[in-house]
Amino acid sequence: MSAASSPMLVALGEPMIEFNQTRGDDPSRWLQGYGGDTSNMAIAAARLARGTPLRVAYVTSIGDDAFGRMFLRLWSDEKVDAVGVAVDRNAPTAVYFVSHGVQGHAFSYLRAGSAASRMSVESLPLPLLRQASALHVSGISQAISTSACDACFAAIEAVRSAGGRISYDPNLRLKLWPLARARAIVRATIALADWVMPSYDEACQLFDTDTPDGIVDALHALGAPIVALKLGAQGCVVSDGRRREAIAGRRVDAVDATGAGDCFDGAFVVRLLQGDDAFTAARYANAAAALATTGYGAVAPLPDEAAVRALLGEVIA
Repeated sequence: MSAASSPMLVALGEPMIEFNQTRGDDPSRWLQGYGGDTSNMAIAAARLARGTPLRVAYVTSIGDDAFGRMFLRLWSDEKVDAVGVAVDRNAPTAVYFVSHGVQGHAFSYLRAGSAASRMSVESLPLPLLRQASALHVSGISQAISTSACDACFAAIEAVRSAGGRISYDPNLRLKLWPLARARAIVRATIALADWVMPSYDEACQLFDTDTPDGIVDALHALGAPIVALKLGAQGCVVSDGRRREAIAGRRVDAVDATGAGDCFDGAFVVRLLQGDDAFTAARYANAAAALATTGYGAVAPLPDEAAVRALLGEVIA
C-alpha cells in the first residue's frame, strides 16, 4: 500500500450545515454549526491525530453556495484534506435542524437532492482512495441515493484492492430508506469491512436480537473481524472474535449527544491506525465520545488528544 509510509484515513459521505436549538428561554434561537456523520468523524479524527503523521481526507460533493464554502473553510481549519471534495453547481449543500425536548434531541432534514446525494462511481477520486490506509463510510452515505450507494461500494473496492482497511458505521436512518433495503445493504457492507461500529438501537432493528452479545455474534457471523457496539452512556462492547469485553462509559456533564457516535468512530479508527488493539482503542474512543456530549452541536465540542488523555487519567509526555 502506497500510503504505508504516511498513513491516511479517508471518509466519504454527506456534510450538512447544522442549526441546533439552544435550551434557553427562547426556543426560536438556533446555533449554527456543522454536521454530517462522516464529516464529523473525519474532523474528530483530524483533531485527535494532530501532531502525528496520520493524514485525514474527505470525499464528497458540496453545492456552489455559501454553505459549501463554509465547509471548505472548516475542513481547512481542521486540517482535513479536501482534495477529494467536488463542487456541484446544480445542487445545494444539505442542511439539518436539531431540536431538544423531554425525549432527547430530534432531527429535521433539508437534504433531498443535495450535492452529496449526486455522488456517483464516476465522480470518485480513485487515485486518492487507492492511497488510503483506511476508508470510513456509513449507512447514511449509502442511503442518500442509489448513485451514492454505488459510489460507496466502488470506493470500498478501490481501497480494499490497494490493501487498505474498511471502517463502517451502519448509522441506520429509516427516513432515508426502507428497513428491508437497509438490512440488505448493511449486511453486504459488513462482509467487506474490517472494523464495524454500530449503535445498539439501530443494531436491534438490523438483526433479530436485542442483546449485545447476540448483536456482536451476528456481526461476526457476517464476516466482521472487529466489532465495537456502541451503548451510549453505558459505553461499548468490543470483540475481535476471540476476546470480548464490555467497556464502561465515562461520566461527564452531558448537554447534547449530537455527533458523539461519530466522534467514537473517529477516535477508534485513529487509535487502530496508530497501533492500538481494539480494546485500548475503544477505551480511548469512549472517553472521546463522552467529551463530545459536553457542548452543543456535532463539531464544536469534539475533543483533542490532551482532553481525552486527561479524562482517561493519563499524562502526555
